[in-house]
Amino acid sequence: MIDLYPLAGPLLRAIDPETAHRMTVNALRFGLVPGVADKDAPELAVSALGLQFSNPVGLAAGFDKNAEVPDAMLNQGFGFVEIGSVTPKPQAGNPRPRLFRLPEDQAVINRNGFNNDGLDVIERRMKARRVKSGGKSRGIVGANIGANKDSADRTEDYVTGLKRLAPLSDYVTINISSPNTPGLRDLQGAEELDDLLGRVKAAGDGVTIVLKVAPDLDAEGRRIIADLAVRHAIDGMIISNTTIARPDLKGHHRDEVGGLSGVPLFEASTAVLADMYKLTGGKITLIGAGGISSGADAYAKIRAGATLVQLYTALVYQGPALVGRIKADLVDLLKRDGFTSVSDAVGTSH
Repeated sequence: MIDLYPLAGPLLRAIDPETAHRMTVNALRFGLVPGVADKDAPELAVSALGLQFSNPVGLAAGFDKNAEVPDAMLNQGFGFVEIGSVTPKPQAGNPRPRLFRLPEDQAVINRNGFNNDGLDVIERRMKARRVKSGGKSRGIVGANIGANKDSADRTEDYVTGLKRLAPLSDYVTINISSPNTPGLRDLQGAEELDDLLGRVKAAGDGVTIVLKVAPDLDAEGRRIIADLAVRHAIDGMIISNTTIARPDLKGHHRDEVGGLSGVPLFEASTAVLADMYKLTGGKITLIGAGGISSGADAYAKIRAGATLVQLYTALVYQGPALVGRIKADLVDLLKRDGFTSVSDAVGTSH
């Protein structure tokens, strides 16, 4: 397949980032972006979270906030796609501009603030997807849920989202780590998280639940989250969300408020991932996210303890053909090191 992104990418990056993203989603909705027909190499198959993944490379939440194009993105070669974050009530998010490219750093800063169409609309889209497929799986799609900014009971927002989207999704991610909703990260504290996990587990008996955490946790914060995740038998953890830290950045927008994603996040997020792998003793499936822009990056996350990986920001700069390159590189790296599957390589850097 011819990669058109070298032509389309510069045009999109000349436009306001949020407008460019809307144009991209619309192009996917109307079938203007060709899919990938190649089958995944058998070495890339992964069994995790009670699911069978054809490959471990997933699309992180944030790209398809409103569940408009999950299948179109699966057709780009992803092994799974995560929609959202979804809040119970529709939410406009923070004022624009709120999305900033840092091309010199291969990074993005966002302060979107959980902008989404709300649970009613997104639930209808997910139901329509199920009907269209005749009830059969068209690929693995998870739902990332959050709390409304003005919510009186944020934990109840998660319970509501889980109850309504779990029947339509393969797993549900509890996102308590966005830096763009004031006070949300407080839910990572011991008492708050214990209460949250207890309530969502009670509400979601039999539901595959994943917890998404921040990369900015200190050692004690990581220990608390790992202990509670194991105690509540959480199925998976995404390590990690965007960071409020500002490493040595060159981009013009480097001082914008919001969460930083992309290449500068890779080192810190991978260190937290490795620590969480040790703290959980391999009892929880870890999904490595943060700064992946190559097959070598994905492989480093796997060797640090991730069974699956997710990316998003790198697509802004490299386009959808990146997914195929990462998968091909993973196969080569696994063979180089004598592994016959992704699972064989998980945690081997320890």
